[in-house]
Amino acid sequence: MSEPRPWILSEINYGHVKLTEYDVAVLPLGATEPHNLHLPYGTDHYEGDLIGNAICEAAYQQGAKVVLLPTIPYGTETNMRQFPLAMNVNPSTLYAMVTDLIESLVQSGIRKVVLLNSHGGNEMKPLLRELYGKTEAQLFLCNWFRVLNDADYHEIFEHKEDHAGEMETSLIMAYHPHLVMQNEDGTLNADDGARTPMQFEALNEGWVSITRPWHLLTSNSGSGYPHAASAEKGHQLVEVLVHRLSSFLVQLSQAEMDENFPFEVQ
Repeated sequence: MSEPRPWILSEINYGHVKLTEYDVAVLPLGATEPHNLHLPYGTDHYEGDLIGNAICEAAYQQGAKVVLLPTIPYGTETNMRQFPLAMNVNPSTLYAMVTDLIESLVQSGIRKVVLLNSHGGNEMKPLLRELYGKTEAQLFLCNWFRVLNDADYHEIFEHKEDHAGEMETSLIMAYHPHLVMQNEDGTLNADDGARTPMQFEALNEGWVSITRPWHLLTSNSGSGYPHAASAEKGHQLVEVLVHRLSSFLVQLSQAEMDENFPFEVQ
């Protein structure tokens, strides 16, 4: 059997923890919801697990004092109510849970906290604003699916991602291939992820936004073309994320916290 990985809290014991100093905690945020016809309901928290592990392992190997917390498997699903077993946690409930966990980290002496978000419905920036000045922790929000700019993204993928499209399908193909539903000929058991256009140009172009009801927006909850996905693309994406985010974790672990943190003093 493999040894416990010392950067993963759920695998280590108190004997290890009480002798270890941690500077940074990473808390992944997931969801439990449908992802077209071919991906598992747990796609978002599988992504939180695998990306969190990859970046924390790389940072740990470079000397970062980092610990990865268990992924929260539930997120905000208010606009997916019409889909069975889309397990909703209202934003106020999610904020309360994350706030309590942050308090536990501060009590344990960890004041640098990274929220690694895997679900677009988890709008966490308002919580950072609300907690500013109310907690000793410095909070950092990383929506990993927004780390790549358009040019970087299209070096790997052909089709823009929204939900259960090429990017997410590639990730699950790479790390959990047995959970991707395929037809006998090897094609994906999925629709094309087409979206229903709305009446107003302002909504279609993004000048005005609404909470999109996904049972009207999509056929089977998928928004994004998945059929160009491959495991190779999933591995390429994680390589980029590890390079960028593990470097950040190393820098964050080494940084001193003072009244100006995280700004540079000229």
